[in-house]
Amino acid sequence: MKLKLILSIALAALILNARAATENAAMPAPATNSADAMTALFGDPDIVKGDGFTIKRSELDQVVSSAKANAAAQNQQLPAGFEAGVLDQLISIHLLLQKATDEDRAAGKKEADLQYAALIKRFGSEAAFQRQLLAVGMTVNELKAKAAQEATAKAVLTRLLKVTVTNAELQDYYTNHPADFEVPETAHVQHILLMTVDPSSRPPTPLPTNTIAMKRQQIDGLLKRARAGEDFGALARQYSEDPGSKDNGGELPEFPKGQMLPEFEAAAFSLTNNQISDVVTTVYGFHIIKLLSIKPAHTLTLAEKSSSTNLTIADELREALSNGKIRKLTPDYVKQLRVDDHVEILDANLKSEEDALTAAAASQAAGADGTTK
Repeated sequence: MKLKLILSIALAALILNARAATENAAMPAPATNSADAMTALFGDPDIVKGDGFTIKRSELDQVVSSAKANAAAQNQQLPAGFEAGVLDQLISIHLLLQKATDEDRAAGKKEADLQYAALIKRFGSEAAFQRQLLAVGMTVNELKAKAAQEATAKAVLTRLLKVTVTNAELQDYYTNHPADFEVPETAHVQHILLMTVDPSSRPPTPLPTNTIAMKRQQIDGLLKRARAGEDFGALARQYSEDPGSKDNGGELPEFPKGQMLPEFEAAAFSLTNNQISDVVTTVYGFHIIKLLSIKPAHTLTLAEKSSSTNLTIADELREALSNGKIRKLTPDYVKQLRVDDHVEILDANLKSEEDALTAAAASQAAGADGTTK
């Protein structure tokens, strides 16, 4: 389904997705904790204060550092104003957590657990997901704690803003947005990868020619063994150099066309069930692919289960529509909370950045309303 759910800061900052684990089989090296390094150098001052809470520099640095590490691993940069945007969200979360009830916290923990389970499923195994966390300098406990806080804050908003979605609204959206529920043809495969590049370099650099030649001989031998009937998953666990899938027997999450590297995709979609490909060469190395199944394109029904969660499509749609209502109502509500709770940004540079972000948002909103000259 193409609907976009509200992601917590922790998850959004990591930009975690199954595509990164498969398209870029060479996982990034573990990140040094630059947030800890900055704290050691400059201390950990309060950067925001309000009635009943403060935000320290380290809290902001942890999220931003994780995002920077993940962006760098994908040869990307964070957008302008990212740090100020994260700070704005952190302030909102702290304000809302002060209004949380036991029911809100229980609902937040439940949603955070669902988010975590969905990510594990998308990455294929908990070990693969934990490696990605390590690469961006975050632990499982840190991620779970942040996700629970942010989900609790959303539960507070849902309660205080009295947000509900009726069955009629649900059906109306489903009827009038059929494209959102179209699922393309997908392939489900196992693969074995022998890398011909150094995954620790950025960008990955080719291995020596003689090493590549040896790996070609090795992959040819593995292909013969797989086609002779040896257990493909066992071969992947023993020999594959894709850390994102080897522990799971080389199994990758289902993927549509346009998501994988072209050579890998073409081979996968040309196979029949349980057929094993010839050796496929990509920029990362030599692959052997075994097709498990092809799912034809189809339209989701509201009653069926999501492929990434244990929720029905109706439940996911209700959540998405609820999130949309929250997004519209939250800015004015939180703006008043900041006044009521005397929120003050203590860091001059961050205050300047946040003021610029606020002014840009106001200008954009005015333009959308047709009130600009």
